[in-house]
Amino acid sequence: MSAVFEQPTLWQRLRPMLGGFDGMLAVVAALLAAAGLVTMYSAGYDHGTRFADHARNMALAFVIMFVVAQIPPQKLMGLAVPLYVLGVVLLLLILVPGLGVTKKGATRWLNIGMVIQPSEILKIAMPMMLAWWFQKREGRLRAPDFAIAALLLLVPVGLVVKQPDLGTAILILSAGLYVIFFAGLSWKLIIPVLVLGAAGVIALVVSQDRLCDPNFAWPMLREYQKHRVCTLLDPTTDPLGKGFHIIQGMIAIGSGGVTGKGFMNGTQTHLEFIPERTTDFVFAAFGEEFGLIGALGLLLGFTLLIGRGLMIAAEAPTVFARLLAGAITLSFFTYAFVNMGMVSGVLPVVGIPLPFISYGGTAMVTLGLGLGLLMSIARSRPLMQS
Repeated sequence: MSAVFEQPTLWQRLRPMLGGFDGMLAVVAALLAAAGLVTMYSAGYDHGTRFADHARNMALAFVIMFVVAQIPPQKLMGLAVPLYVLGVVLLLLILVPGLGVTKKGATRWLNIGMVIQPSEILKIAMPMMLAWWFQKREGRLRAPDFAIAALLLLVPVGLVVKQPDLGTAILILSAGLYVIFFAGLSWKLIIPVLVLGAAGVIALVVSQDRLCDPNFAWPMLREYQKHRVCTLLDPTTDPLGKGFHIIQGMIAIGSGGVTGKGFMNGTQTHLEFIPERTTDFVFAAFGEEFGLIGALGLLLGFTLLIGRGLMIAAEAPTVFARLLAGAITLSFFTYAFVNMGMVSGVLPVVGIPLPFISYGGTAMVTLGLGLGLLMSIARSRPLMQS
């Protein structure tokens, strides 16, 4: 009598791969993705293939999320050092004549047969590296350990600033600082920095006329960076240049009112008054068509995403998983806060996309990687706690 072996069904094969996914995180990400597709259709339907490309990039991001979520945090931890070293080496290679690619005065890309932007690797590799470092120092942290972590952070940040790419440098720096903060950095060191920062902002506002004088040179900053800050303080000083972005963004958001002008009815958007309406300034297009209610709904979505990510971090069973999840989650906060702030005229324009909403293949891949890491940590909780 021969034994009959039943072939497993497709669902039986997929079930182990789908099991353990964080439902709330997936639902919130899906809702934000839907908002991004709706916004991109309105803002970019007449902008070549922007909508189709955005949908393709978003699908790719979710595939990356699914694949990365299958990798246990223990294996991800083993990738931390190689990824960090690779990223730093590639940043150094940009400095080699003939390898670095310069566009619009910035040398941010590397030609290795194909053109890549190495700084994007550090957005994920930096928090992974520092989380790995503090995992190795668990239970015996000393002040020199934080100093070494700061050095590991400042090396790539300095190389990115040199390119120059202030927006990416801010994202890498903030991701690293979040890890250091969650690792237990004393408030005695944090509060003085916050006080100095607040004092600097107040001094800048009070002394605006003198500091923004064309003959006054700012130390350690390029002229265009000084111009961005001064334009933020008073956009009317350059209404047809850098100030044009801020002015038109504020007009679009303000004209949306409470309920907005309606889907595909944004006049500032479709008459092309909003520069970069599908990328950096897509929030202005969203605010014009969906108004204050829509903006509050989008803020609620990001709040739920960040809150769920922090819950995953709090429940993570290892130092590496906890620090990595916390840093990635607050990186999403940095993306959203800086983008909405610069479009609303609260922060300087630094070229940071709005997650799920802005067009951009590289940014979408980074988003998929971040969500995948969070899903991996969320899925590993029952396994690692058992």
